[in-house]
Amino acid sequence: MNRIRLLLVEDDPDWIKAMSAFLNREEDLLIVGAATNAEEALQLARTLDFDVVLMDVHLSETGRDGIYAAMEMLEIRPMRVVMLTSDTDEKTMTDAFTAGAVQYLEKSRYRELPHAIRGVYHHPGAMEALLKEFARLKREEQLKPLTPAEREVYEMIERGYTHPQIEKRLYKAESTLKNQVNKILKKLQVRSGKEAVDKVRRKGLAADRHEKRGETRNDE
Repeated sequence: MNRIRLLLVEDDPDWIKAMSAFLNREEDLLIVGAATNAEEALQLARTLDFDVVLMDVHLSETGRDGIYAAMEMLEIRPMRVVMLTSDTDEKTMTDAFTAGAVQYLEKSRYRELPHAIRGVYHHPGAMEALLKEFARLKREEQLKPLTPAEREVYEMIERGYTHPQIEKRLYKAESTLKNQVNKILKKLQVRSGKEAVDKVRRKGLAADRHEKRGETRNDE
C-alpha cells in the first residue's frame, strides 16, 4: 500500500507529538517530517518528499503566517495544503483558500483529519477547479481599477518586458508610458512594477502581510 506522506507545520511541539501519534496509527498515513516555523517549512518543501502539508494558520504571535508560508511552499512545488486552526474568523478561512489551501479544519475536529487527508489526496479535482476559478476572480478583482490601456501595460510588465520594449511594442512615447505606469502603481497601491506583479500573483495577500508587520520596501 502506498502511504500518504504528511508534513506537519505547527509551533506547538506537543501538538506535533500528539498528531504524529494519532495519524501514524492509520495504515495509509505517514508523518515524514515536522516544522515549527515558516522558515523550516520552506526548507522542507525544497528537500523533503511529501504529499500533504497540515499547516497551522498561526505559527507565531505576529499573525497568520501559516497562510503566507503555505502560499510560498506552493510556489516551490505542488502539494495539497490542509489548514488547521482554532481561528473561526471568516476572513481567515477565505484567505487560506486564496493562498491555495484545499481544506480548512478546526483543530477541535482533529478526529476528522484522516478522512479529510484522504479526500484531498485521492479526490482533489473538484476543489482544485474551484480554487482555480477563485484565483481568476481574485486577479480580475485586483485589476478592475485599471483602464484597458493600463491593463495592457501591466500585462506586459507581468510578462517581463522592460519599459523600452513596451514603448516599442505599444508605440507609446516615454512620457505616456511613464504616466500610465505611475497610475497603475497608484491604483494597485504599490511602489514598483515588480511589486505590482508580486501583489497580483499572490492575490493581494503579500501586501497585506507586509502592511500588518509594518514592513516597508524601497523603490526599485
